[in-house]
Amino acid sequence: MATEIQPPVAAPHAPRTTAAPAGAGVVRPGYDPALTNEDLAPLRKQTWTSYNIFAFWMSDVHSVGGYVTAGSLFALGIASWQVLIALVVGILIVQVFANLVAKPSQRTGVPYPVINRAVFGVLGANVPAIIRGLIAMAWYGVQTFLAAQSLNIVFLKFIPASAGLLEHSFLGLSALGWISYAILWVAQGALFWMGMDAIRRFIDWAGPAVYVIMIALAIYLVSRAGIGNISFTLSAGAPLSFGASIPVMLSAIALVVSYFSGPMLNFGDFSRYAKSFDAVKRGNLWGLPINFLFFSVLTVLCASATVPVFGKLITDPIETVQAIGAPFAILLGGLTFVTATVGINIVANFISPAFDFSNVAPRKISWRAGGMIAAVGSVLLTPWNWYGNDQAILYTLGVLGALIGPLFGILIAGYYIVAKQRIAVDDMYTKDPAARYWYVKGCNPNAIWTLVVTGAVSVASAVLPSALGVVPWLSNYSWFIGCALGLVVFVGMERLRPSMPVLAADDPSVDDGAAVGRA
Repeated sequence: MATEIQPPVAAPHAPRTTAAPAGAGVVRPGYDPALTNEDLAPLRKQTWTSYNIFAFWMSDVHSVGGYVTAGSLFALGIASWQVLIALVVGILIVQVFANLVAKPSQRTGVPYPVINRAVFGVLGANVPAIIRGLIAMAWYGVQTFLAAQSLNIVFLKFIPASAGLLEHSFLGLSALGWISYAILWVAQGALFWMGMDAIRRFIDWAGPAVYVIMIALAIYLVSRAGIGNISFTLSAGAPLSFGASIPVMLSAIALVVSYFSGPMLNFGDFSRYAKSFDAVKRGNLWGLPINFLFFSVLTVLCASATVPVFGKLITDPIETVQAIGAPFAILLGGLTFVTATVGINIVANFISPAFDFSNVAPRKISWRAGGMIAAVGSVLLTPWNWYGNDQAILYTLGVLGALIGPLFGILIAGYYIVAKQRIAVDDMYTKDPAARYWYVKGCNPNAIWTLVVTGAVSVASAVLPSALGVVPWLSNYSWFIGCALGLVVFVGMERLRPSMPVLAADDPSVDDGAAVGRA
């Protein structure tokens, strides 16, 4: 059994009211410069309200991907009430895990890669940070490319001569595509460079703006179709029996959770700014089950109405706006969905790798520099060349994405079960061998080996069934498999060979996860 460890000689855990923009962290005496900069340090103030958290989830939900995901569930062959149950169960699972990931970062005021130092070690935490950074960088390029496709439509409609740019290409992307991609790349980079406060204001505005357009689109399509001509059963095939529908419902639930797995893992980077954990939970309640279900209803209304209006089912909002054909609709719809995609890209795929890459070398890479590394890397990956290739997706993003589950499981097991929600914040910023999170040369072997073993199983469950054509449905559950294994294996290894310290709740240098701050 691990013995209770006395606090090392370090700067006392000073009272905090905690922060808003990146760069507002408190670098205390004794913090190692190789592990610290103002972006990674515990925040000086925490100012985000429940609405800001709500707006964060609106930016994640109100995207082309969210629209297509919600609409596609109604085309699986199951009854509408079964789809509703799948949506509710899936998003409630997302809410539970979002709350779990949020608490350690909100309580300590540090981002995801730093909180992982308590579990993986101050140097070992770079492993999950790099994995998460690579996933986000790849998806950043994909989302920017998809937004550029929307911008192309606007150019082609209002500047017909721009069609000539489609005839010239470089590295697999047309000249028009490069122009649209560059515009969005620069716009996102400029917004990011302005800092977290500017990003907060943008997402506060972007989510509601998409709602306004979605409601207007739904009213327009329903009025053209006639309410009596709309069917909420979007399946093209014969309805499934109840027994046959159960596996489909489970797959639908897994699809919802998997879609949000990235933002869930990244959520600590944003919950750290919240005033309180109660504010986070309220924001998650409004932003996830309530917001997601309302958005799903709008999605189904729009998708259902496309059948009588256009004679075919359209589940892509960009294609729907194109089919309307009116210049104003194309301009407004195209720019709105560009805004929505930029919103999810900023919160899901830009902020997080900025923290991840900064965590690797804090003295050389600031938060802003880390974000620009991700932005440049997203171009070098040329996502337009492999996004439409199923095999490329399977063996690149599929492999990396499968590691998200184990990262979840290990963090939750380490913080809630092994550490009992007790974190020595100052020890996450020192290389002192006597410090509590130095472990073995800066790494916790239990966490590293758990990630290697469970990551291999998770990747295999995601890739092999699809590649070999054997039990292909197993791939739908790779996140759950990885998360469960990561939790169980890490707890088991800590029981057999304890590495994480047992911290005393009354230690003044320890945050004990209590609802009221230790000020």
